[in-house]
Amino acid sequence: MRLGAGGHPVPRLVSCMQQIKGTVLKSRLAFVQEHFGEAGAARLLAGLSEADREALAHLLAISWYPFELGRRLDEAIVKVLAGGDRAFFEQLGAASADKNLSTVHHAFLTPGNPHGLLSKARTIYSMYYETGRREYLKVGEKEAVLTTHDAEVFSAPDCLTVVGWHKRALEMCGAT
Repeated sequence: MRLGAGGHPVPRLVSCMQQIKGTVLKSRLAFVQEHFGEAGAARLLAGLSEADREALAHLLAISWYPFELGRRLDEAIVKVLAGGDRAFFEQLGAASADKNLSTVHHAFLTPGNPHGLLSKARTIYSMYYETGRREYLKVGEKEAVLTTHDAEVFSAPDCLTVVGWHKRALEMCGAT
């Protein structure tokens, strides 16, 4: 629920646009910078519109941004830097987990208990996406199912980033 002036609830419009946290976009840009340097980052940004470059230049980790901005950034990464290989995004997701789970989101880790991390799927999802939810179902001692519901939009690169993030997060909890 969103709160307006005076803390009063503001109804959500039915046709609202999916949004993602700035930290998701910042994480992608940091990964590009780290793996491709200034030259790679410059090539990537040159492949985006002026409006997208401007938005990305002023990102705030805690602010919400249109999912479509992230989708365009992902597509540019695939085209300009990843040679068309979408599997690149699993690596990006793993790097994001390393960075975020060793700092600001460290509390999500449950060393020795991978299911403890997965049981927080709903909360973790809400930290990064404004609409939809993710549910966790334990189906065995070493098995679980994560299901995303009611996400208004999605992209293959974003899904692969989520897979890479969770794989690395589970490793950080002791899963093999």
